[in-house]
Amino acid sequence: MKLPKLFEDRMRNLLEDEYDEFAGCYSKPNFGGIRANSLKVSSEELEEICPFPIKRIPWIHNGYYYDSGYQPARHPYYYAGLYYIQEPSAMTPASLLPVNKGDRVLDICAAPGGKSTELGAKLGGEGLLVANDISNSRAKALLKNIEVFGIRNSLVVSEAPNKLANYFPEYFDKILIDAPCSGEGMFRKSPSIMKNWEQYGVDYYNKLQKEIILFAAKMLKPGGYMLYSTCTFSPEENEGTISYLLDNCPEFKVVSAIPDNKTQEKLGLSYEGFEYGKPEWVNGREELKHCIRLWPHRLDGEGHFIALLHKSADVNKAEETYNNTKAIKGKNTLSEEAKEFIKQLKFPIDEQQLIVRDNRVYLVPPGLPDLTGLRILRQGLLLGEIKKQRFEPSQALANALKRDEYDHIINLSSDDVRVIKYLKCETIQIDRDLQDGWYLISVDGYPLGWSKMVKGSLKNKYLPGWRWV
Repeated sequence: MKLPKLFEDRMRNLLEDEYDEFAGCYSKPNFGGIRANSLKVSSEELEEICPFPIKRIPWIHNGYYYDSGYQPARHPYYYAGLYYIQEPSAMTPASLLPVNKGDRVLDICAAPGGKSTELGAKLGGEGLLVANDISNSRAKALLKNIEVFGIRNSLVVSEAPNKLANYFPEYFDKILIDAPCSGEGMFRKSPSIMKNWEQYGVDYYNKLQKEIILFAAKMLKPGGYMLYSTCTFSPEENEGTISYLLDNCPEFKVVSAIPDNKTQEKLGLSYEGFEYGKPEWVNGREELKHCIRLWPHRLDGEGHFIALLHKSADVNKAEETYNNTKAIKGKNTLSEEAKEFIKQLKFPIDEQQLIVRDNRVYLVPPGLPDLTGLRILRQGLLLGEIKKQRFEPSQALANALKRDEYDHIINLSSDDVRVIKYLKCETIQIDRDLQDGWYLISVDGYPLGWSKMVKGSLKNKYLPGWRWV
């Protein structure tokens, strides 16, 4: 691989004796990874049923390497949302943000959703995930991944960070900033990034990073944690950005993101190959040593930088802002058909959180502020659409259901040719008599989507935009 000369010179200066080993890794293949979706399957269950060989990533409790000869996206389990395909090092930021069930979490630069889906899984259906990306087209991909993963408690928006800060002052318990960057750590995985690096360089992205991190800081509750990450090696974009935050927001400090030895042993984790931050590269303060650097010549993954930041607590102020929210406004005018269908769902639904907009029924997470004026792609879980004398459940609902949360299921094995036919939106035949109504098609017990039996004919209702191609 031909690396830009300016990049080579910079890295040689930074790494000194390690440079040759670093440069040598570019002649080696990159590593593919998948991450188990804990909302649907445990790591142990995925290891047992995975249709291709996988090997545990040492520092990710639910992450696995797979051989490049396999295509994880060409299996029904991918469509059922059992795993997310993600580069191993890129799994690290979401794994190290200490999310607890019930937290309010923001992923401010979220598309295409690799980190958001893990944050949503860690919430376990409680609290709130706000997933944002300023690019509307990228935010649509983000929405799809969140819905495939079955995350019920999300708000997907597409706004600039400064506008978000006006709606969510000191609102979030945890924030993840996977900042736009020059992408030096991904040159091996995606060589085309080098052209972008040569065009924009480091300074262009560093300016964006400094703007984003200050707006994110305003949205974090006192006592909360914010994780900043990039996939670049540049000190200016890494330790330099964190130094900028510390200079402008003295209430923040850098803390260790690595779990203690007891936790590592309990979870079977190993962070061998991780390196601490380099304050001397930016003439910064000592606490920058708590930052983390992942190097492609030290571990089986690409380059990454991570800094976990803690905002000092102000109990009185935190309590005041935490409760300063307004009720979601919307009409709860459910049709009789919608009410009848929702009664069949076997998971808790608070009727106060059901709203109808443009004949679509949403289950909205509690505790949201007034969002009027925001560009919202999805507010909560879309249950379905009210149509003339009928209710049509959504694809998002199908992916959010577990096998015991809906009675009318047609279960197919993953090697049944009808599974692929169904995912291609083709008609499938069922060798048994069925009553008219909605049926949840599943693969090995994991829901895929809907079909509707009408007078002996089973109509395929899989979302066409998601179909197998």
